Amino acid sequence: MSISASMVKELREKTSAGMMDCKKALEESKGDFEAAVEWLRVKGLSAAAKKSDRIAAEGLVNATTAGTTAAVVEINSETDFVSRNDAFKSFVNDITQHVLTATSTADILNQPYAKAAGKNVGDILKEAIAKIGENIVIRRAEKYTVTGSGLVHTYIHGEGKIGVMIEVATSTPAAATSADAKTFAADVCLHIAAMNPMAISSEQIPADVVSKEKEILKAKNLEQGKKPEMIEKIVDGQIRKFLAENCLLDQSFVKNPDLKVSDYMKEASKKAGGDLTIKRFVRFELGAGIEKKVVDFAAEVAEQTRNH
Repeated sequence: MSISASMVKELREKTSAGMMDCKKALEESKGDFEAAVEWLRVKGLSAAAKKSDRIAAEGLVNATTAGTTAAVVEINSETDFVSRNDAFKSFVNDITQHVLTATSTADILNQPYAKAAGKNVGDILKEAIAKIGENIVIRRAEKYTVTGSGLVHTYIHGEGKIGVMIEVATSTPAAATSADAKTFAADVCLHIAAMNPMAISSEQIPADVVSKEKEILKAKNLEQGKKPEMIEKIVDGQIRKFLAENCLLDQSFVKNPDLKVSDYMKEASKKAGGDLTIKRFVRFELGAGIEKKVVDFAAEVAEQTRNH
């Protein structure tokens, strides 16, 4: 079939590959656009494909709320410079809005993108990579929708470094709309951002995590010369402390350390005119768990000098 200039132009805009490479790809794929994209990726000629293996550990955590639905996302870039770029921020906001209205957070890249008919989120991501010039990764996303009576709240800390989303269930519809319930949700989001709890209560911490902690504490106490017959009693006390420090309801409330979060919840319930219960939360910290590439610029310059 005949390959038109407009087809070549569209493929080039999507992949940032050269004009002749785009024409060749369309010829090889007999005009099948997606097959041409894949041909360029296989040949290593797509700019997006070339950038996809770069480590992306910077970026932004973003969140939004609409009524009783909220969403939080983490989108990574390679450099902090790009994370401050208006085009990148716009992309992050667009994807956050997409998650807010999507029926699922699974397989986001293959979801139809509401703002551009005929394209999916993966297409929009490739366009953003080509436009911005760095690898970009939609790393994770979460969406909450209230069931029954309750409210959702989100909080972003440090210009996109940490994001928290919480759902609070209420015993009455009136309590869900009260100013006191909203204040409680906002305060707990702030607390979660600061204190990074592992779970709401000790029952939610996996048994294998507790078991592993016991093993570590036992070995540590033996190393410190504690009497073997006392080890079990000492470790039991240390595990209670571990759970108190890592379970949201047992933590000292960050805005008033004299209260546990559970105590604050009881106080807020009385003010709101109905029981408030922390149903679930999620906390995204930018780049957590990603191994960042450490660049030794002095060594890099020295290496380049030797090669010239």
